[in-house]
Amino acid sequence: MRVLVAEDEKDLNRLIRRRLEDEGHAVDAVLNGNDAADYLASTACDVAILDIMMPGKDGITVLKDYRAAGGKTPVLFLTARDAVSDRVEGLDSGADDYLVKPFSFQELLARVRVLLRRSGEGRSNKLVVGDLELDMASHTVCRGGRKIELSSKEYSILEYMMLNEGRILERESFRSHIWSWDYDGESNVVDVYIRYLRKKIDDGEDVKLIHTVRGAGYMIKADG
Repeated sequence: MRVLVAEDEKDLNRLIRRRLEDEGHAVDAVLNGNDAADYLASTACDVAILDIMMPGKDGITVLKDYRAAGGKTPVLFLTARDAVSDRVEGLDSGADDYLVKPFSFQELLARVRVLLRRSGEGRSNKLVVGDLELDMASHTVCRGGRKIELSSKEYSILEYMMLNEGRILERESFRSHIWSWDYDGESNVVDVYIRYLRKKIDDGEDVKLIHTVRGAGYMIKADG
């Protein structure tokens, strides 16, 4: 999934980006509130992590403006401000969660998973389509009890599809959610990875889960 990180401490920004990428997320990172506001206004992402005290616009102003414009992306505030009044202000400005520095990266990743489940209308760490199961916490995938080994990008694409079970996903939607904005690779990269996933998930199975919708894109569903 695609995550925005807006954090002005360069070392922390780099560490957060690296840990999220290790989890298979595409990450776009900025160092000030003005760039964060521009990004949110122009680019689709699945979760945004915003520092509150940033150069330019502060995180609360960024979020208030974004929500006022109709923005729906789940937002987690990451900040050193730990007073109850600060938490209340952050949540009242439209944040979905609030994490105080210093923090555990394991907790940050867990909170990101929760926000992804909310945006995908999921109810637990496990996503299920037919006999295919994906565990968002352990990054394991099984079909009919058979464990399936996936690369980080294959996992990210499958997770995105399963979070949107039954919905047609256009190729551009995959590119915008799975790859960061500066990706400059092959234009058919989505089709290539869908072929990889079909080989691992559907080959040899009576029921095919990954479907091509001609002229539109791809979808995952269990009922043919």
